[in-house]
Amino acid sequence: MTTISTGSIAEAGSINEALPTTLFRFATAGSVDDGKSTLVGRLLHDSKAILADQLDAVARTSADRGFGGDKGGIDLALLTDGLRAEREQGITIDVAYRYFATDQRSFILADCPGHVQYTKNTVTGASTADAVVVLIDARKGVLEQTRRHLSVLQLLRVAHVIVAVNKIDLVDFSESVFRDIEADVQQVGRELGLGSDGISDLLVIPVSALDGDNVVDRSARTPWYTGPALLEVLETLPAADELESHLESFRFPVQLVVRPQGALAPDAVAAGLDVEAYRDYRAYAGQITEGSVKVGDQVSVLTPGQSPRTTTVVGIDFAGKSLEEAAAPQSVAIRLADEFDVARGDTIAAAGTVREASADLYAALCWLSPKPLREGQKVLVKHGTRTVQALVRSVSGKLDLATFNLEGASSLELNDIGHAQLRLAAPLPLENYLHHRRTGAFLVIDPLDGNTLAAGLVKDHPGDHEDERYSI
Repeated sequence: MTTISTGSIAEAGSINEALPTTLFRFATAGSVDDGKSTLVGRLLHDSKAILADQLDAVARTSADRGFGGDKGGIDLALLTDGLRAEREQGITIDVAYRYFATDQRSFILADCPGHVQYTKNTVTGASTADAVVVLIDARKGVLEQTRRHLSVLQLLRVAHVIVAVNKIDLVDFSESVFRDIEADVQQVGRELGLGSDGISDLLVIPVSALDGDNVVDRSARTPWYTGPALLEVLETLPAADELESHLESFRFPVQLVVRPQGALAPDAVAAGLDVEAYRDYRAYAGQITEGSVKVGDQVSVLTPGQSPRTTTVVGIDFAGKSLEEAAAPQSVAIRLADEFDVARGDTIAAAGTVREASADLYAALCWLSPKPLREGQKVLVKHGTRTVQALVRSVSGKLDLATFNLEGASSLELNDIGHAQLRLAAPLPLENYLHHRRTGAFLVIDPLDGNTLAAGLVKDHPGDHEDERYSI
């Protein structure tokens, strides 16, 4: 396990001093009433990311409710809990997204709910996050929901896991309490194999979201803690794309075929684009999910049910400009040398890097629906930009959160994490999620109402590797 000690970052100065200003996505997770929304509010407030009128409105609401007593404090959770039910109950129900920036970096944060029945929202918020901050109440320590969230984060291969031991002020800033919780967290990390893939890391920080200790600035009330404040860590951690870009081959799910045939929008003509120049224009638009591509690269076009077709990239267009190179997560239009029949749902990939398409899908599933998963059930699988019908052939087990072992099961219930085999109606270019975080993920959808049933992660077929242990 790659574990960052509380002092190693401070000693090194920073994780990556040369990092430019980048966009960084992070989410919060934790049990009920651990202070997730308050922590997010504190980050926004102390980083000066709150408009004056919004802060005044929150202050008035806090005063009306008697929050803060004579001190006149404000309820920082109101900055993210926007639903009426959330404010009435004092809980978070839906994922709340907030955007803010510091001198070092721009952030998108997702405040996720802590109740067990809203674990699916945590999966949603963490699935695109570069880092997740897991809160633990210093008075309660590691709970079952903490173990569930850490299991999900390892399953999703979140690059950075930061455990914030919150409400440290309610235990008189006790170092012994913090060290005991830190040891428990690291033990859970070892049991899960957090960081065993060489990418994830784990850091534990003592904080007080209510008072701001070690959130934006380091606190004098925890002299025994020599590590960085939470915001310092978030400003210096490398994003997942920066960590993995050199490890991944080019992948480009096609979203749209651009074929104007000489008919351009009036604003494009007014901008000076030549109609005749676009009469024979054909490009494929979408977002690069992995790796990078250059003009002249050999690529394969992958269409379910057909053999890969190899061609050459002759052009990359972006916002009216031609590029020589593009990389994830840019959205571009790619032109190919050959006029293949390419449609939405196809994938353009680096030639020679994609395994043969398969109709047998072995997967780890985070079951998100109150409807249980049963063998023989018919579902839809959405992989990239393509959706196909599928049949659940078998459920091989689910994770025991107490031991992190796979126990026998024939079905999956809400919030279960387990293994299943699905048979697809059409073969897809499936890739192990361990090595392809984006193209190795998919959704399981109810064909009757269109609701999402599960978040799925592709695993290798049994026998592909000697080590077939269930590793979350």
